[in-house]
Amino acid sequence: MTAIDDIPLGLPQTSGNALLAEAGEGTRVEFRGVVKDYGSTRVLHGIDLDIRPGEFVSLLGPSGCGKTTALRVLAGLEQATGGSVLLGGQDVSATPTNKRDIGMVFQAYSLFPHLSVIDNTAFGLRRRGVARAKATTRAGDALDLVGLGHLADRFPHQLSGGQQQRVALARALVTEPRVLLLDEPLSALDAKVRVQLRDEIRRIQLRLGTTTVFVTHDQEEALAVSDRIAVMNAGRIEQIGTPEELYLRPATPGVAAFVGLSSVVPAVVSGGVATVLGVEVPVVGEAPDGAAEAFLRPENVRLGGTIPAVVQESTFLGSLRRTVVRTEDGTLLRLQHAASERLEFEERVTVGVEPVPVVVRPLA
Repeated sequence: MTAIDDIPLGLPQTSGNALLAEAGEGTRVEFRGVVKDYGSTRVLHGIDLDIRPGEFVSLLGPSGCGKTTALRVLAGLEQATGGSVLLGGQDVSATPTNKRDIGMVFQAYSLFPHLSVIDNTAFGLRRRGVARAKATTRAGDALDLVGLGHLADRFPHQLSGGQQQRVALARALVTEPRVLLLDEPLSALDAKVRVQLRDEIRRIQLRLGTTTVFVTHDQEEALAVSDRIAVMNAGRIEQIGTPEELYLRPATPGVAAFVGLSSVVPAVVSGGVATVLGVEVPVVGEAPDGAAEAFLRPENVRLGGTIPAVVQESTFLGSLRRTVVRTEDGTLLRLQHAASERLEFEERVTVGVEPVPVVVRPLA
């Protein structure tokens, strides 16, 4: 277990830090109709994505959706079957990884066990022919940026998991890459450290202005750090937008189901209005009249109302509780409410549906 003291709550003082002094505006990244096949299996179906300079974009989706493959194509670790990848307006589809000027951080820390923290961090610079003294100075700046300057002489086995991943981040940043690629870098860390390192990565990225592409299956991570999120499914991008857009106005039932918790309930659509559990609510986008399924967020359901229900489970989450109830027709509803409103298993309650827009999926 990594101690809370291992992760600083704020960034260290970095006045005079060369990495910050030379921070730029970031590089534009473009996927243009990118296709990737493995034999007869197509895993990317014509991906189009434009990432603005300095933007933090997450590729979010379930396992097997193609997000890591897309990142590997961007890195040059996989060759696209079709389409092109551009960095700063230049087609790099045929450019090898070591010529793309990118930094990468993976779930596995991949530190050299026989090298000190400072030498691990300076490794990329030394491989590029940078003199040892200059490389060491730059590595020290990178370690200061991630709050590990005081551990420069330690070896990887003397560090916690969170510290090792911060060394990996420093190593990726020290070469001042045009683009930073993060492939589920927090998955191996415990929950508290994961949240704190996640927030620290975002603060550093904002200060450096480095264009960043972050792969994750964790919707909370993506919502917390991203300027925009591309939700992927079955090798396609279903929607790209800000965290607020994806959560409040999902374009498809798949996005509604994956981004945030939802209750799937029967509905009837007529003239752009869905009747859900006896309540009329607007429909997001267009939907044909007839039977459908509606996706209700926990905050769309409230305690108190006209719908009888029975508590199935109630989870205490500190400042609030998340509860699942079953209505008389067997529909399960998720809702969240004040932690002070304690509910017992099989307690009888009433609930209501807020008249806010919902995403629906036609059944016909």
